[in-house]
Amino acid sequence: MHLAISLNIAAADGQDVLNFGQISALVRNAEAAGVDMVIISDSADTPSSSPFEATTLLAALATVTDRIGLVASASTLAHQPYNLARRFASLDIISHGRVGWNATTAQNPREAANFSRPEGFSDDDFRRRAREFINIVRLLWIGWEHDALLFDKASGRFHDPDKMHPANFTGEFFSVRGPLNVARSPQDVPVLVMSGLAGTELDFASRRADVVLLDKLESSGARATRDEIKHRAHEAGRDPVAIKVLATADAGSEHDGRSLEDLCLSSGCDGIVLTVQPRAAAVEAFVERLLPELKRHGFAKAQPGKTLRDRLGLSEDSKP
Repeated sequence: MHLAISLNIAAADGQDVLNFGQISALVRNAEAAGVDMVIISDSADTPSSSPFEATTLLAALATVTDRIGLVASASTLAHQPYNLARRFASLDIISHGRVGWNATTAQNPREAANFSRPEGFSDDDFRRRAREFINIVRLLWIGWEHDALLFDKASGRFHDPDKMHPANFTGEFFSVRGPLNVARSPQDVPVLVMSGLAGTELDFASRRADVVLLDKLESSGARATRDEIKHRAHEAGRDPVAIKVLATADAGSEHDGRSLEDLCLSSGCDGIVLTVQPRAAAVEAFVERLLPELKRHGFAKAQPGKTLRDRLGLSEDSKP
């Protein structure tokens, strides 16, 4: 059973803000306990504050950890596909293949107003735009074959042109030539996590995502959604094992190791993602009380390998 931790570092007005020492201590404790990955986000629907931007924080966390997967949430509203693809490819190199992108597909009106779209998008336009965005990022991630960059000073050859594949993408919302000016990811491509999915987005996620995070659901609802995702993945020609579905639960005091094990088993999911509140007391309680229990109940028995894909038992994914 896989185990992930979700931490939203956006603090509401009046809340204490976690500093880097507190965040890095949580992540190192999670790594020591065998947690597969930590998912960092930094957005909220209400006014909030945080001294960190999620992807920048990942770069810092990569320097103080060795094995745990590092995933950052980044919306398709706040970025351009080329810049986001380049940033995560670079982070994957810095972390030696431990990075993932949590593509949040829910529209945040406050966010849209900060990026020249005060009126936001219609729900249908937003969904189409998000799908196009994700497809472009995936194309850019595979723009270089693994051995395309030669750096041969003697011959003056920087790369093998036959192993470079520009995206040359022109769509409804974006036009991107490519390729990236960053080498191929150590784990083929960074892990694509998708969350906040409506029913209409399950088909796209089943074709594209490596990991799907389910919203807080009863075990029966989680099982039905999990079965639907795996079925659609099979219909799309993917091995259903190649997509991991994690049920979301709060890491609060109402849960213990046994109840979370029962939730995971009854839902049929591949593991759970625990939401830890960004408060010093909540982080301390999680590390001291719940984390040891989870380890006793069989969570986070990682597969061998150095990358996040290895840890989650995911194959390389070079399909466009």
